Amino acid sequence: MKYVFLIVFSLLYSTVFSQDSTKFNLDFEKKTTDDPLPDGWFQWGEYDLEIAPEGQSGKYSGKITAIKNDMNFGSIAYRIPAKYTGSTIRLEGFMKTKNVADGFAGLLLRIDGNGESLAFDNMQGQQIQGTKDWAKYRIELPFPKDAEQIYVAGILVGQGEAWFDNFVLTIDGKDVQTLEEVEKKLIPAALDRAFDKGSGIESITINEGQTSNLELLGRIWGLMKYHHPEVAEGNYNWDYELFRMLPDYLTLTSNHARDKYLLKWISKYGKLKACKDCKKTDAEAFLKPNLAWIKTMGLSASLQKKLEQVYENRHQGDHYHIRMAEGVGNPVFLHEKAYTNMPYPDAGFRLLTVFKYWNMIHYYFPYKHLMDKDWNTALKTYIPKFNLAKNELEYELAAVQMIGDIQDTHANLWGGNNELMKWKGSFYSPVHTRFIEGKLVVVDYYNNELKEITGLEIGAVITKINGKTIESIVKEKQPYYPASNQPTRLRDMSRDMLRSTEEQVEIEYVQDGKTQTKKLQLYGVKALDYYSWYRESDEKCYKLLGEDVGYVSLANIQAEDILSIKDELKKTDGIVIDIRNYPSTFVPFLLGTFFVSTGTPFVKFTKGNVNNPGEFTYTSPLSIPGSTSSYKGKVVILVNELSQSQAEYTAMAFRAGPNATVVGSTTAGADGNVSRIVLPGGLETMISGIGIYYPNGDETQRVGIVPDVEVLPTIEGIKQGKDELLEKAIELIRKG
Repeated sequence: MKYVFLIVFSLLYSTVFSQDSTKFNLDFEKKTTDDPLPDGWFQWGEYDLEIAPEGQSGKYSGKITAIKNDMNFGSIAYRIPAKYTGSTIRLEGFMKTKNVADGFAGLLLRIDGNGESLAFDNMQGQQIQGTKDWAKYRIELPFPKDAEQIYVAGILVGQGEAWFDNFVLTIDGKDVQTLEEVEKKLIPAALDRAFDKGSGIESITINEGQTSNLELLGRIWGLMKYHHPEVAEGNYNWDYELFRMLPDYLTLTSNHARDKYLLKWISKYGKLKACKDCKKTDAEAFLKPNLAWIKTMGLSASLQKKLEQVYENRHQGDHYHIRMAEGVGNPVFLHEKAYTNMPYPDAGFRLLTVFKYWNMIHYYFPYKHLMDKDWNTALKTYIPKFNLAKNELEYELAAVQMIGDIQDTHANLWGGNNELMKWKGSFYSPVHTRFIEGKLVVVDYYNNELKEITGLEIGAVITKINGKTIESIVKEKQPYYPASNQPTRLRDMSRDMLRSTEEQVEIEYVQDGKTQTKKLQLYGVKALDYYSWYRESDEKCYKLLGEDVGYVSLANIQAEDILSIKDELKKTDGIVIDIRNYPSTFVPFLLGTFFVSTGTPFVKFTKGNVNNPGEFTYTSPLSIPGSTSSYKGKVVILVNELSQSQAEYTAMAFRAGPNATVVGSTTAGADGNVSRIVLPGGLETMISGIGIYYPNGDETQRVGIVPDVEVLPTIEGIKQGKDELLEKAIELIRKG
């Protein structure tokens, strides 16, 4: 499992806290029972947990050890009643890792209330992997007014080991160990439980006219959600307000009756007060609110006027459903229930899914202008598709297609996808494949002992699977593999091409110039040393390639390596920076300063605006600070479709150097801090939450980091075990 987000647990847990000054056992030191874990700590997931006699300070720490090849997760967790008030909650703690791969390790902070997760972070976006000594980490979230429970935890996903110690939880900077408990008043939206078990709408009969009416309703429902003061204050459960009006709305047969009904419905939420603080859209805004539909959908003059009034007198300030992450600016979607009790939601909830997702993208996705499909048509496309979904699988397939339309590699169906995973199959090939020169090529074996059994050699080209050509399979299945661009889609498809619900697949392949067929035995993932993108390495992250060329891989770089890299490679003619991976440590500034002598701008951002949904404005460019002892040689940066998100950002930073050259091919085209989205049925996805641009305004989303010198691996090179990108980098350095 490459990605893990919120995992919803049904648990009954109680604990008796000691009466000393330390209310909560967040340092793992207290153990007064026969339970194998320290007092108050409990287990989520399946991995092995223990008290380890190697604390960051003190005697003990909490340790998680992965079960080999399980590809699941483990978490050591602690519950604290949320009997406090404040605006910001922060978890700090120490963590160390060993051989973390195919996942990540991190602190976890989750705030629950009203039977749902209100705020959540597990540091997945930081992709902490490899082996790292004790270091302090931090998570900060808004503290919801209707919080009921606080969960702090350490989490390990994938393989390896992780230790955790000395957690400190603060609210508005004050330690919960010393905070006094208060009685909290619940917000009206949180008290409305009328439709917790279903919308009461089991089916919707849809024709073209009904689709148009529902499209209009979806737009108005979203406009109200993000603009109307009563909704923004949390005075209404906006999901359930849809279900209250929908049965009557579905009976309307004329535009006149429809508009009259909508006007009355909007007016129900009170007279709008004139907004004195609402500013006009910035004339220099990169993206501006798109409310043209109010005038183009054939609405009555009175309804148009009412909708314009909602926008002109929109809510300002703290919002029940949305905020922008502090210091970053990506959207944080609040109070969005996952409704995990209904994995196959009824027709009303399926419609709600379409409305929710469409409006989140419409108002808060920074790259809407880069989609191939017009997002304005998405409601009309997906209202019928979701309505016709007959079961959980069809619901998940519809969701992954809608998510795919925004063309963001960060956006996929990361959770709530159990039927989709079953559909793809639970049996995996013993060979790792990639698309090379447009063909599906064997590039590695997961287990060397299976090499002879497969009968496939490195460089073998697979042409058919179960009688279908590779081209036809790609065409058939690519709608279910969201990505920013086609090379990245093929990257993700390649690892599933030989995946199946059966234990064997029949393949046709070309090897040694001959076309052959065979039945290929498949295996459960636990039987394989499986990896998704690249095999992890314990080797030192830097080395010399001869006396004149240095090499640095960011896959396992640590902050403490930076000084050694600078010292040992400073006299070389050139350094190759390999970012065909996900950096194990954030190094754009730590290492980037080595490559520039003066402060050099390398990036600027666009950020959304809660006070004017749909508006995105540029920030000032961010610079790499210069160094008086900067590197004088050439810098060659290697990238390919495995270079994603932080890897792309790092490549941008290093490219700012005057002697830098980027070599390789199209990257994943998904940069920027991610924002998490939950949808009915327990669906979980993400979006790139801020726009990432070069200082001159050039795009990075979808196009990726465009190389200065394009080099693609060849089938012949794969057969010979060559790294053709690295060879080109060395050639560029040595040719003078």
